[in-house]
Amino acid sequence: MAASRAPTTIPAASADGGIEENAMAILDSSGIKDSRDLHDDRAAFLEAVRSACLAAYNPSAPSWRMYDGVFQVLRNSSSLELAVASFHLLMDLGKQYPRTYLTDSDGHQSLVVVKESWLPFLIGNGSLSSEIGGNARISDHLFDPSRFSLLIEAMVEPTNPTDDNNGIKAIENMMLFQYLVNTLEADFVPRHIAYKKSLDWVIFRESLLNMLLASRKLAFKSFVENCMYLLLNQFHREAKDAVEGSIPSEGEAKSASDMDSSLNYLLLESERTLVSLRKLFVMVMELDLIRKEADTLGLTSRADGFRSARNPIMEVILDELTYNISYLSPFLLAFMEWKWKLEIILQYFSKYCGKGAVRTRRSDNSQQDLKLGSVLSFFSTTTSTKAIVKKMGAEVAQLLLAHAYQVCLSVRSDSSDSTATTEKIGASLQEISCNFISAFQNLRKVGPNIQISPFQKEALFTAASLSRKLKNEER
Repeated sequence: MAASRAPTTIPAASADGGIEENAMAILDSSGIKDSRDLHDDRAAFLEAVRSACLAAYNPSAPSWRMYDGVFQVLRNSSSLELAVASFHLLMDLGKQYPRTYLTDSDGHQSLVVVKESWLPFLIGNGSLSSEIGGNARISDHLFDPSRFSLLIEAMVEPTNPTDDNNGIKAIENMMLFQYLVNTLEADFVPRHIAYKKSLDWVIFRESLLNMLLASRKLAFKSFVENCMYLLLNQFHREAKDAVEGSIPSEGEAKSASDMDSSLNYLLLESERTLVSLRKLFVMVMELDLIRKEADTLGLTSRADGFRSARNPIMEVILDELTYNISYLSPFLLAFMEWKWKLEIILQYFSKYCGKGAVRTRRSDNSQQDLKLGSVLSFFSTTTSTKAIVKKMGAEVAQLLLAHAYQVCLSVRSDSSDSTATTEKIGASLQEISCNFISAFQNLRKVGPNIQISPFQKEALFTAASLSRKLKNEER
């Protein structure tokens, strides 16, 4: 996602009061009991906000109440139509009126945070607009860290796609999650750019993501485990099962067409939620890396509110993958962010391929981090291969090596952000290809009956072909 730029329209604080009152009057449901009327009024409210804030010739930014009203429609949508309309309106408003953005002045970029802007989160002391006024009834639908964690738990629950209400609620939860992650990302990206230029840790200390994860209301380990479960199960395998399990019998043919719309949307939102999950993982990994860097440079203090109980997300993921070997293959298939995928693989190997140096708060031992070239050297002889296999198993070693080689090929074809990943590879593609083949040959010698998956066979075939090609090019 590109960093948000300064909005081209007036700020939220100066939104037209008449526009707000007219829009909010539509949403007033007092005295209305018919569900159809409520639905129509909510749809009309969404259209009024879109017209005034996005489609008008001279659009006005939405007030806090208008923004909040749209969010409440999403949270309490009674139909797929309202859920989709409110979700897209929130996303469009976020793009048009960013809360956090960068401005250019005389060649210098400055970070701007419009703190009075509406937020879907209740985090810290400064997160609420003065319009809330401490009224719990006005803010009880917003997401504090605990409610954010509960949303993940709700998404973990299995969904019955043949139940209309259950299906709409599942879609609503997925859209809520996507929107919340998008809000975190819109705040994170410009801060990341500003931090790279200034190395001012305060920029990230005050980020929404850092405040969310630093809260004691969020059980971080359980939160990550639930996110991993979603990544591995609900959106990797169960989405397919939902389609296969929903094929109607002859007696159910009449209701089949009614289910098509919500079922198709459920599958579509499942894919989008998978993308949001990966974005969230990457942002937390980046935050942990930046926090470690700032700590190493002496830019942090205990007053920053670090939670000693929160381990880096990488450690939580590695623990889960180590103690639940069955998670390893689907996780590596689902997690396609090359830089971090390779980092996970290397850190997994580091658990079995020797101990790294002990790191303190003010030390930097990054030069001693394991590289893929070094990992492959552990499989250069049958003796060393046997020692590694004894610790981690041949199947796991093959799986990790094949996915690591996939990263190498992907980085070669996409050089947009490959510098850090190339450093982690630590050797030329020709060397990696040759050593990769050698590693599999030694693994086969150690375990003659070991099975090789189609994915691993394809990696070996590619390595052999590429190795020959690169050698011929050198001649």
